[in-house]
Amino acid sequence: MERVIGAVVGSAVGDALGAPFEFGPEGAFSARFPRPGVGGEMCGGGGWDPGEATDDTQMAVLVGESLLDHRGLDLPDIFARFRKWAASEPKDIGLQTEDVLTNGMPWDQAAAIHFQVNQRAAGNGSLMRASTSAIHFARAGQSATMDAARRIAALTHGDRAAWEGTAIFHEIVRVTLADADPLDALADILDLVHPDHRPRYAAVLAPDWHPDLATEFNGAVWPCLGSAVWALRTTTTFEDALCAAVDIGGDTDTVAAVTGGLAGARYGLGAIPVRWVEPLHVPLPGFGGRVLRLRELVGLAQRLGG
Repeated sequence: MERVIGAVVGSAVGDALGAPFEFGPEGAFSARFPRPGVGGEMCGGGGWDPGEATDDTQMAVLVGESLLDHRGLDLPDIFARFRKWAASEPKDIGLQTEDVLTNGMPWDQAAAIHFQVNQRAAGNGSLMRASTSAIHFARAGQSATMDAARRIAALTHGDRAAWEGTAIFHEIVRVTLADADPLDALADILDLVHPDHRPRYAAVLAPDWHPDLATEFNGAVWPCLGSAVWALRTTTTFEDALCAAVDIGGDTDTVAAVTGGLAGARYGLGAIPVRWVEPLHVPLPGFGGRVLRLRELVGLAQRLGG
């Protein structure tokens, strides 16, 4: 349970830590905070208050609460919650996600039609929100958790590449919570990826891959997941993994949110610096002005993983 909670809180912490550095250059985080452990890293900026989580965590909470309220996967309900949230003018929402949620199409057609029209839907927007569903379905086993990941991803992303990346994340979390080494399991996980997408994921998840080798901006699902796994592989603590993730630059809130979910599952809640969780808060636009803090996030994780 310590690591279940760590996955949810870790993802939210990464989101809030990375948000002020979004679209910034490589190394901006360590340039501003050259002395690790001093504090002040939850600095806010770019429209975000210190410790404020973005759409990444807001959508993760909506998924988690739907799973609890309906005692399982209710895709129309998740989509309805997403749509209600999107209509409330949140501070940030991905362009693709916004179009899918506001185009007026039914829940089971909106993403597919968007993809047919635009032929581009491999963003990291389904990966960023996967911490809550990953811990909920982990106990159901490999097939069930990867299937659920793909189905939830497909609500907003019509490109199967996004489904497969989210499924990989789900399975890495499941393996981690089962006390196995997630890095050792990557080869077996890749065997479960759709053949059309396996080579690209094999490239970004390879031991010798580095974010500098990315062929797309890390707002795309492949380099985002690859960067998170790289940060996990090349560090030995939660704090170092998150600092490495934010220092990559680019889509820092999402890369750090994905990294935080993986590192939180690996190291547990106790490994997350207290100075990072104290200011953490997750507004939920469209849902009565609710703001979740650490206590509520812990409770959500406990119920999802219990």
